[in-house]
Parts: sequence; structure tokens; C-alpha cells
Amino acid sequence: MKKVLSLLMLFFAMMQISKAQEKKISPKKLEIKADSVWMLTYFRQRYPTRIEINAKGETVEVPLPNPMLSAKLHVALSNDGRNWTALNNNAPIWDQFMRDQYIHRGEDGIWRLIATGGAGAENRKKFGPSVTYATSKDLINWKFEKFIPLMKDVKDETGNFVGNIWAPEFYFDANTKTYTIFWSSSFKDAGWKESKLWFCTTTDWENFSAAKVMFAPPYSVIDGTITKFKGIYYLFHKEEEFGAKNGERRGIRLATSTNIEGPYKIHNGPLNNGQIAPTITEGPSVMKDPVKNGWLLLYDYPMVDKYGISSSADLLNWKLENNTSIPDDARHGSISKLSSKEAKALLMAFPNKK
Repeated sequence: MKKVLSLLMLFFAMMQISKAQEKKISPKKLEIKADSVWMLTYFRQRYPTRIEINAKGETVEVPLPNPMLSAKLHVALSNDGRNWTALNNNAPIWDQFMRDQYIHRGEDGIWRLIATGGAGAENRKKFGPSVTYATSKDLINWKFEKFIPLMKDVKDETGNFVGNIWAPEFYFDANTKTYTIFWSSSFKDAGWKESKLWFCTTTDWENFSAAKVMFAPPYSVIDGTITKFKGIYYLFHKEEEFGAKNGERRGIRLATSTNIEGPYKIHNGPLNNGQIAPTITEGPSVMKDPVKNGWLLLYDYPMVDKYGISSSADLLNWKLENNTSIPDDARHGSISKLSSKEAKALLMAFPNKK
């Protein structure tokens, strides 16, 4: 009976969140302005279930309505970072399987993409899980380069590889010409259990240092993203704790460091005993605010199929933005600034057809 009551309470709580966000805002008409267009890249999904843990420690999956998955590259554009217009009628622009893609333009002008999703079972047996790596010169034509087994040199005490490499991203240091790649991994039977953030480095995308732990807070952590400001690295991430024992703690948190490799100090946010965004949220991305001084933090509500945007003047204190619009079912966005020429080329290559 307690189990049934617990599930009913969770169901009604999620329904209240969904109703509070039911009103959809039509995106403003996109106008291409010089050096003021931003690109959001994402995949699409409506989750089939929500995982819960009851008082006995048992995993329970609660069905969610209308599941769907388009684990491919999608693109949207915006002038203000708050209202985004999907291209190609919110259909993929590249037919390559991926989730949680992160895209960034290098000093050489090449766009690099790294994403969740790797090689098949045989390669997993030899090297553990891998990630997708691809490049593009124009954001329109993409070239798959290879799968990278970032955790091939790491095993647990029983000789097993990790079970997953989730949401890989990278940060480029222009002074050292070094890419720091970071992601979440777990040795448990599910990627959300006792997960840590790991990292390695490369200068050429051919040779990679051995993976090491970057961030191991006293909670399971996934979905890290980093921005640097005035010598401080701001690590936004998802606290992945939930269930009868810990309560509902799946939400965005922040940690800071003067070294990208850590150690990181956890920032005590005002929400849910330390968080900076509502629950249940994940997949954070941060960008400069195009409208005023400060930053925007974007994240998705994966269990109610919504996206959230918060703003901050100092990267520490955040407030929820209203009257925003994001393409339907967008998940785990990655943000880049484009020239007007690049934005116009994307609009021409992937127009919205009536």
C-alpha cells in the first residue's frame, strides 16, 4: 500500500509540474543580424518511463505518455537566447545516431562534435564504451571521424570496464593548445548509480591521456558542462540522486575551481538544498546573454518534456526566465555563436517547409 501511495504522490506531483508549464509560447520571428545569431544543437526524446527507487531500495519504472526518440543532430537558431526557431521542421540535419552532442569551433575553423553513442558490442568487450567524434567545415556537411574509447585504460578491482560514457564535452585552452574532454561514467549496473565525472586531454584528437577523475562529489553526478570567467572554471552538472531514501534531488548544481582538472568546490544554491534550477532537470548548457550583461543557463525537464532557461549576472545566482520557447522534445542542448553568414547558410540548407 505504501508503494502504491508513493507512486501516486509522484504521479500527481509530476502532473502539477506539467500543467504549470503547459502554455506554449510561439517563437518570435527569427531575423538574421550581424554577429548576433546563436545556434542550439540537440537530440529529441520523450522518455518512456521515469525511474524511481522505493523504500526497499527497489527500482520502479513509472510509464510516461507518448514516448519518442530521434537520437540525431537537430539545430535551432535564436537572436535572444530565449526564443529558438527549429530548422528543417525540427527534423534531423544528419542521419547519424547520437545523444547529448556537444559542438564547438576550434581555432583552425573546424567544428568538432563529440556525443554519447559509440561502437558495437565487440569493441565494447575489448575497449569498453566509446563516444562519437565528427567534424564539419560548415555545420551543414558532417564527417564521422571515429569512435573514441575514452575509458579503455580504466578498470575496476574486478577487471571490468565502466558501463557507460555519457554526455561528453570538451574545453579548449588556447594557451596550451590542449583539449580537456570530460564526461560521466559508472562501474555500477546503471549509468546513474554512483557516477563520477572523468577527464582526459588531447592536442590532436589522435592521442589521448589516460582517464582520471575530475569531480567526485558526495552524490552521483552526470551531465557536466564548463565555462570560464576571470580565471574561475564554473562546472554546471546534474545531481543524480532520488528515491525514498534521498528524496527527489535530480537537478542542476554548480561547482567552481581555479583548475579545470579540479579540485572543485560545490556552490550552495538556493533550491532543493543546494541546487540552482528546479527539479527534475538535466543537460545544462551556458551562454553569454545576448540581451543584457550576464549569462543564460539552459536545461531540459526530461520527465515533462519542457525546457527551462535561467539568467544570472554573476554565474552564481540564477532566476527563472519566463516567455521562452524551445523546439518540441529538445534534449541536452549545446550552444554556439554564429556569424550572420553561417546562420543564413543553415537557413538555406535546412528551411522550414509548410
